[in-house]
Order: sequence, then structure tokens, then C-alpha cells
Amino acid sequence: MEKTPEESKMSKEEQIGFHKGAINTLMAERNELLRIVSVTENLINAHISELGKLGVKIIDKDASQKNK
Repeated sequence: MEKTPEESKMSKEEQIGFHKGAINTLMAERNELLRIVSVTENLINAHISELGKLGVKIIDKDASQKNK
């Protein structure tokens, strides 16, 4: 990864702090994204379950394509 002009002007300690801060921010963003995906999956499964109780069968297109 090439250094940006701003990074070239920073001391080694500043660069370390910059990259550590970026990693912390990105990890927090990733964790939030995983939480949102989990909530979405739970809601999808709840709706599928309710449709099943009403006699509607849902075919998981992703699962059926993986088996091919």
C-alpha cells in the first residue's frame, strides 16, 4: 500500500496511531454490520416461520443453488 502525501509527512508514531485508529473504526463498523445482518436474518426467519404456519412453503433459492 502506497503512502499518501499526508502519511509521508507524519512521523512513524503518528502513522502507527493513524492505522490503529483506522483498524478500530473499521472493526466497529464490521461488528455493526454483522449485528444488522443477524437482525435481518432473524426477521426473515420469523416471516418464513409464520408463512409456514399458514401453509406457504418457501424455497431457499440460495440453498438450492449451492447443492447443484
